[in-house]
Amino acid sequence: MKQFVTREHELEPVPGLPGTLPDGEQMLWQGRPSARLVARHVLKNRWIAGYFLLLAVWAIIGGFYDGRSLAGIAFSVAVLTALAAIVIGMLELFAWGVQKTTLYTITTNRVVLRFGVAFSITLNLPFKQIGALALADQGNRAGNVAIQLLPGHRLSWLVQWPHVRGWRFANVEPSLICLTDAKKATDVLALAISQHASLHSGHARLTRAEPVNGTQAQPAAVEAAE
Repeated sequence: MKQFVTREHELEPVPGLPGTLPDGEQMLWQGRPSARLVARHVLKNRWIAGYFLLLAVWAIIGGFYDGRSLAGIAFSVAVLTALAAIVIGMLELFAWGVQKTTLYTITTNRVVLRFGVAFSITLNLPFKQIGALALADQGNRAGNVAIQLLPGHRLSWLVQWPHVRGWRFANVEPSLICLTDAKKATDVLALAISQHASLHSGHARLTRAEPVNGTQAQPAAVEAAE
């Protein structure tokens, strides 16, 4: 999969792309993750806040049970509150970095993922290597678009994280994560893949992926004629 990855590019002739588009190729859509959705759905900041809240409640109950002074209990709660603020603040900062450094692009020939908070990576996925799409709904039209690659194309889960479908370590599925209008991105990508396949082979070959988190895979598949 080395041919698909360009590392540490500094200058982009076109935002989100490693170079200018070839003649005949057009940009159809661009988008980036929402920091709020990344913090909530990827980094689980609400769960972490709840965890620290439980610790604070436990410190209060345990303090009264052990006969500690109010000052001692208040100090323990203050320490936990400060730790929670630091941890959640770091998560929010990382989520903001993901939003600022990520740009997804759909063209008439491929989908491109440019991402990387520490260092920049561009993942170039020609349509001929995409087998299926799946939409994970996060409510209010937001969600993830998982891209299932055809056999023989492998990626590193760690390198791609968080721009991957969760718990797919063996067959990594790159994903357009935490989009505020994931349905639109899915429709644009599915139509572009179908049109590209029709132009090059006369048949659409995009297949239906399995549901993600109980939601229906999008879009409905059109299998290739043999």
